[in-house]
Amino acid sequence: MDVKVYPIKNTKLQASNMIMGTMRLTQLSVAEAETLIRTALEEGINLFDHADIYGQGRCEELFAEAIQMNPTIREKMILQSKCGIRAKENYYDFSKEHILASVDGILKRLKTEYLDILLLHRPDPLMEPEEVAEAFLQLQAQGKVNYFGVSNHNPAQIALLQKYIPQKLVVNQIQFSIVHTPLIDSGISLNMKNDQSLNRDSSVLEYCRLHDMTLQAWSPFQSGEFNGSFLGDLIHFPELNKVIDSLAEKYEVPNTAIAVAWITRHPAHIQVVLGTTNVQRLRDACKGADLTLTREEWYRLYKAAGNRIP
Repeated sequence: MDVKVYPIKNTKLQASNMIMGTMRLTQLSVAEAETLIRTALEEGINLFDHADIYGQGRCEELFAEAIQMNPTIREKMILQSKCGIRAKENYYDFSKEHILASVDGILKRLKTEYLDILLLHRPDPLMEPEEVAEAFLQLQAQGKVNYFGVSNHNPAQIALLQKYIPQKLVVNQIQFSIVHTPLIDSGISLNMKNDQSLNRDSSVLEYCRLHDMTLQAWSPFQSGEFNGSFLGDLIHFPELNKVIDSLAEKYEVPNTAIAVAWITRHPAHIQVVLGTTNVQRLRDACKGADLTLTREEWYRLYKAAGNRIP
């Protein structure tokens, strides 16, 4: 089975449906990081997701050091990073000054002249969209960033930005897994008086599909924001793991691949951000990239995770 490649709409990029996330890269030595990155490339992954706050910038430095960044290797990669969070001060900052300074720092740490994609990391309630637009125009004119997007933004926040930004916002990165499904819950339970019908995401999945924004799923194996994996968790998710293991046996793949395949089965062509630092787990996950679950299997997993199908 191979990683699939899809165009990111409104760009010239052909991106793998698996993404290597780098948030935990500092847990590895330089040699271990190199092995992980080269394994990702061997598996067909060409999109690498960074953020200026990961390891307080050290993850980006380690990535460039491990891969011995140079023009030849750079051509094989789509590099994406995020900015907008001031982690030390614990607030968000979409000011023009901060965005420009953040990108300069990212480029220096990654040892590259440009980013393929820059995402605004989390919504800034004090955002002035005109100021963001000025920053994006300058970054694009200087050749520092080719395309722009957001992370963890709802439709109204995206629309407000897009009103002022001339460039098309092309990506929205958001949490999604078999056990974290606000993206689809309220749509399935529309107009019903139960907890599942609560609209927690403002129909962002449908909005992004309508506006040709590529969705990227972070924490694809997590039971909460950072609560550990649901895979193998027989205390909290016994029925789900029973179904996952049954399908893993049927398709002769690891359970990780089934969790990935559940996400990639969605017709929105959602990309999966793999944050693992384990080489074998990375390989296992990629086995689900080209595995097409049946419609019945997809719904069986959704129901086994504790969701109701009306």
